[in-house]
Amino acid sequence: MSKRKKIILVANSTWNIYNFRLNIIRKLISEGHQLVVIAPVDEYLEYKEKFPDVKHIPMKTMGRDSTNPFRDFLLFVELYRKYKWLKPDLILHYTNKPNIYGGLAAKLLGISSVAFVTGLGYSFIHKGFLNFIVRKLYRLSGKTHKKFIFENEDDLRLFIDEKIVKNQKAVSVKGCGVDTSYYLPYPNGIAKDKITFTFIGRLLYDKGIREFMDAAKITKKKYPISSFEVIGEFDTNNPSNIDKEYFVDWVDSGIIDYKGFVRDIRPVLRQTDCVVLPSYREGMPRTILEGMSMGKAIITTDVPGCRETVENNINGYIVPSKDVHALANAFEKMILLPYKQRKRMGEAGRKMAEEFFDDKLIAENIVSILNPLLHGSKA
Repeated sequence: MSKRKKIILVANSTWNIYNFRLNIIRKLISEGHQLVVIAPVDEYLEYKEKFPDVKHIPMKTMGRDSTNPFRDFLLFVELYRKYKWLKPDLILHYTNKPNIYGGLAAKLLGISSVAFVTGLGYSFIHKGFLNFIVRKLYRLSGKTHKKFIFENEDDLRLFIDEKIVKNQKAVSVKGCGVDTSYYLPYPNGIAKDKITFTFIGRLLYDKGIREFMDAAKITKKKYPISSFEVIGEFDTNNPSNIDKEYFVDWVDSGIIDYKGFVRDIRPVLRQTDCVVLPSYREGMPRTILEGMSMGKAIITTDVPGCRETVENNINGYIVPSKDVHALANAFEKMILLPYKQRKRMGEAGRKMAEEFFDDKLIAENIVSILNPLLHGSKA
């Protein structure tokens, strides 16, 4: 076995670790490495039950959506002090602020670090001062990391084209993956009179929730047998959070069935016919991967991240972003599709999940990228 290394994972929430990073933690532990997680503590600290040997250090100054420069400076100082104390061999940074401020702290201490760009979010979708600042900060961080690992090809090309990162530092993987042994295609759909479309995600305009509801209204008027579910929660700290009164009006109208936040999404996915995510931009949408793994047809948008999950007319439909009528047309096509063909779509998606998006394959791919940094020079 190779020499044991100390590796730190840094994220903006323990929720992020619990939902997206357990596969890489499991793989690195199996390789014999010592792991430390630095993240704000939340209820998802329960991941420690599976990995008692992982040391978790709370992050106290993370303001995930804060634009306060003084608070960001405190985050940099906190990470610098923690890195200096822990003396790791490698640091893996996830999400924007750890990528930017953690990368700078690691560079000043001469510690090898990696930035995982897991999605560019609000600051890249919307033009303005925040967009300008984040791009400037990422250009600075491009000089601090040994590698940038992206979750889709579009984000990789964007960073290279804008000279944020050099080509030799950039590589993409297929997101964080999905556990295909946990998200099983059972039951793989049942022929029935009603067809259910399910939106799963935070209730953000940038996720396409407004387009989903508007297209649902058009479709339900023409096809009363159609049903539209929304699964997710508000994100009040995000500028793209949907207006609550506006959303309640849609729920009261009976057009959508709001199920709230569901921690175990599998029972919902078993009952739905089609998973829908009309997002404006993603890293690699986990909810779509979970739907594919469970053998469900997909409708999503032709945007970074989303477009890599669907082969049009094979495992679902791709529509233009922000186009309500195109989305309603896709709903209609899915409703009119014979049950056997919709079932074949789900089976094609399951095969794609197994071949390209399985979280064990993703973890192996990531570790193969990290190994030269772990066993080469730290400088």
